[in-house]
Amino acid sequence: MLIKEYRICMPLTTEEYRVGQLYTISKHSHQESEKGEGVEVVKNEPHEDPVHGPGQFTEKRVHLSSKLPSWARAVTPRIFYITEKAWNYYPYTITADGRSLQCSFLPKFSIYIETKYEDNCGDSENIFHSEKILGDHEVSFLDIAFDEIPERYYRSLEDPRFFSSAKTGRGPLREGWRQHTKPIMCSYKLVSVKFEVWGLQTRVEQFVHKVIRDILLIGHRQAFAWVDEWCGMTMEDVRRFERETQEATNELVGLVPPTISVSEVAQPMATHSAPASAPSTPLSDGPPDFLGPPKARPRKKSAPEMLTLPALQDHASAE
Repeated sequence: MLIKEYRICMPLTTEEYRVGQLYTISKHSHQESEKGEGVEVVKNEPHEDPVHGPGQFTEKRVHLSSKLPSWARAVTPRIFYITEKAWNYYPYTITADGRSLQCSFLPKFSIYIETKYEDNCGDSENIFHSEKILGDHEVSFLDIAFDEIPERYYRSLEDPRFFSSAKTGRGPLREGWRQHTKPIMCSYKLVSVKFEVWGLQTRVEQFVHKVIRDILLIGHRQAFAWVDEWCGMTMEDVRRFERETQEATNELVGLVPPTISVSEVAQPMATHSAPASAPSTPLSDGPPDFLGPPKARPRKKSAPEMLTLPALQDHASAE
């Protein structure tokens, strides 16, 4: 098992990011979905935990067959998806059993993520107090403005070095912005990747961490770049947007209709959880070092800047 802690700062408050996170996940999932591929929402419902209080349970299937790099498609079945089960008690998200992110055909592969959000610049030490961690683990600060992302996911309109928010006046972000920007918050993510296959474990776990690092950077960059779209939304607004976007996305993917409920309180259950914070970004085409280079693939056209869902149109016209 390879454990790393990622710290990603944002020029937002934790309360603002609560709305921005939900908006970004929904919009990103819709953009990255198409017929037979994308994010299928199976459940999205309130959940009450005896320790952590009220939260939200989501279960998603991320269908990835055609989005996998060529080296991975060669060894995976045609129908491939990752199941994500998440229990989100914002500003704290936990996973309990290490099986919250799991491949449909690789029972020995799992990802365990625990997340905390705080209003600081990432200087809280040992924030997780986890007994599961034996010895030191690597801590990586991810800079949404100056850390590189894969070239095919780069969009100048989402670059924090150039983006300036009309509604909040924040941005663009300059060198050293974490030390002087106010407000500021940090996403602390403790990520454990386990691939129990002898001979491949270390290299696969390292590769998956690289993919997760890219996903985290892309998702947090988008949350800031889209701030003028979600700024001013209430939790009720963003839940409505989330519900309508999920329904549209499931219809786009063309799979089983979702079971979505945001008004009925689910019965309490044992705590099993995983974060719902990182959008499901397609994996990189670059293979790990121990595999050959992938075949050339045509690039997918950029997703539209704005969704055309009624909820978003109504929100924009009301301003």
